[in-house]
Amino acid sequence: MNPKRAVIIGYDAVSPLGLDLEEQWQNALQGISGIGPLTRFAVNDAFPVKIAGQAPSIDHLPYAFLKPREQARWISPIYKFAMLTVQRALERSGLRITPEIAPRVAVTYSTAVGGLDALLGADRSLIAHGTLPLPCINPNSCINMVSGKVSMLTGATGPIVTTITACATGLTSILMGAMLLAQNRADVVLCGAVDFALVEPIVAGFATMNGAYVPKEGAGPEDPAEASRPFSVNRRGFVISEGAGCIILATEDFARAHGLAHPIAIKGWSMTSDAHHFVAPHFETVRRCIQESIDQAGIPPEAIDAVNAHAASTRVGDKVEFDALRSVFGSHLPPVSANKSLLGHVMGASSAIESILSFKGMLDEMLPPTINYQADPEMPIDCIPEGCRALGQTHVLKNAFGFGGCNACVVFERLQ
Repeated sequence: MNPKRAVIIGYDAVSPLGLDLEEQWQNALQGISGIGPLTRFAVNDAFPVKIAGQAPSIDHLPYAFLKPREQARWISPIYKFAMLTVQRALERSGLRITPEIAPRVAVTYSTAVGGLDALLGADRSLIAHGTLPLPCINPNSCINMVSGKVSMLTGATGPIVTTITACATGLTSILMGAMLLAQNRADVVLCGAVDFALVEPIVAGFATMNGAYVPKEGAGPEDPAEASRPFSVNRRGFVISEGAGCIILATEDFARAHGLAHPIAIKGWSMTSDAHHFVAPHFETVRRCIQESIDQAGIPPEAIDAVNAHAASTRVGDKVEFDALRSVFGSHLPPVSANKSLLGHVMGASSAIESILSFKGMLDEMLPPTINYQADPEMPIDCIPEGCRALGQTHVLKNAFGFGGCNACVVFERLQ
């Protein structure tokens, strides 16, 4: 036993696949897409994006952390979704944050996009009507306020930090949490990420930079569920989605001392920077991130049973990730699951939600499929296209890569 090893004691998510975690997992196993028509705002014929992965409403739930008056102040949905996933993850873990342990509970729960929706709405009102922003607008748009609200919800008074690494934010939050545990700065860390980026200029901006999925010119109507297609020869960019995921880490000795189940541990990890391009990934630093995470785990590449890929469905991104995996694993590349085919791209929250799906897969000994796959002759890969697959998994590699060249990889290990 490694006393300071980071183990997972609880987790929860809300995503386009559903509200309840088990519902999301069953939908993933059945290959049910969460992608549908974009309805968060009015879309006319000229707007380039028509589909999205939208999270279900949680306003009907009897949660107590945002009373009606509080909801009027915290208008960006990132706050209520973040706090819901934290509250439910704590309930699943069985951990109660008492005043005695609160100073040793850290928060790294983060966001990549933050509450820009609140700021943009206030800006439009100011320009159109001269209406001054409400006092709550600036706090809503503070990128670190999500972790602050999580600490206020739970009473955690240990270290607090917001980790922003674009689309790798969720996984970076977990790795920063593991660092705090290893350095004996905390016994428990509330990790994860939330993003609700379905805001007109953000969505349109992803389209104009050729990142978001846009139908081929002249093509007929297409089922939204078929648009997200990682590693596929006909991939055309990512589908923008929204959601939240919370992962609670603890040191192994804390989990044992408090009788908390901890079936999965962080075995090894790495973070690298491409220093290459503002959005295009770089083969060598991506490859090194994968290799270093396996090396730190102290296992050979062939001990990895499955890969949970970043796999955003972009032409360049998927190819670089495949080339890096092939360089590390050679001809023995394990099955590769691409959850974004089901979820779309939940921005900074994607790798948090996908890590949780990895946990479910390890414990249930199942891999969800990569849907919408059409083989690309340049990327021979087993991405479970036939449907869910039974597979025992002791070690799973999770990849996440973000704009700015932010790379994060981790090896999860099943302990029980």
